[in-house]
Amino acid sequence: MLRVRKLNARKRIALVAHDNKKKDLIEWAEFNKTVLARHELLATGTTGKLLENSLDRPVKSLLSGPLGGDQQIGALIASGDIDVLIFFWDPMEAQPHDSDVKALLRVAIAWNCIVANDRATADFILTSPLMSEEYMANIPDYTTYLNRKI
Repeated sequence: MLRVRKLNARKRIALVAHDNKKKDLIEWAEFNKTVLARHELLATGTTGKLLENSLDRPVKSLLSGPLGGDQQIGALIASGDIDVLIFFWDPMEAQPHDSDVKALLRVAIAWNCIVANDRATADFILTSPLMSEEYMANIPDYTTYLNRKI
């Protein structure tokens, strides 16, 4: 059975960045300030504060990533309350919360969330005509998995 979830023209965008990538994310957000103004922004702890100051607009800040913010964003994705995840992560440095990062990315893919992990992909997503209109996203059917015998 095919299920869909409607993404409104005003998307709910989660912004996350590892410490070594925060500067890149802030620069990207400043460059795309006009487009981002059309959408609702959420972010993990420090990233949210930096974005609010840089963009001069409200950003819903969750907990810091390692302190539960990654899980909060994952839960919002699973419940259909985040449409896009922009996560600038550092592939060259191990993170103490690598398992949280892996879990967040797994949940995003499991629920067919739009995901960018670098500036080029984020640019392509943000400039897509689909960002400014309604979109019906397919939601995977996990009925068989949920009803399996244990």
